[in-house]
Amino acid sequence: MAEKILIVDDDATMANLLFTVLEFEGFQPLKALSGEEAIRLVMEEAPDLVLLDIMMPEMDGFEVLASLRNDPRTERIPVIMLTARTEDRDMFEGWRRGADEYVTKPFDPHRLVEVIREVLARSYQERLEERARRVESLLELLGRMEQGRSEV
Repeated sequence: MAEKILIVDDDATMANLLFTVLEFEGFQPLKALSGEEAIRLVMEEAPDLVLLDIMMPEMDGFEVLASLRNDPRTERIPVIMLTARTEDRDMFEGWRRGADEYVTKPFDPHRLVEVIREVLARSYQERLEERARRVESLLELLGRMEQGRSEV
């Protein structure tokens, strides 16, 4: 049976593009155009993975992610942040809050599908360990950047 992928993006054009790509690749895509709708669909549909934009009105992607990670019914669902926010601090925040991957827009649809398949293939424990490694790595990078600024 095809894996259910929930697309969460307030941009209907982007959500439709992702829906078409994922459907073509053999997934069962679902769409939510708001954070509130995303949480409702997660509860109703139990997707295998969530593709989550950050910049949305009312409830942003970080809030949706926190809600998913703080609920025992949804804490294990893999989440890939798919966003135009490219700053290291945004990536750090995504991984700190529990994202499994962070993909920036614009993106290569073929690479995104590869990332989805890679995340789906990882166990929950592997995803937790990878997330911890990335947070640690970004903390080191941010620390070096801050140190470099203070030396100037």
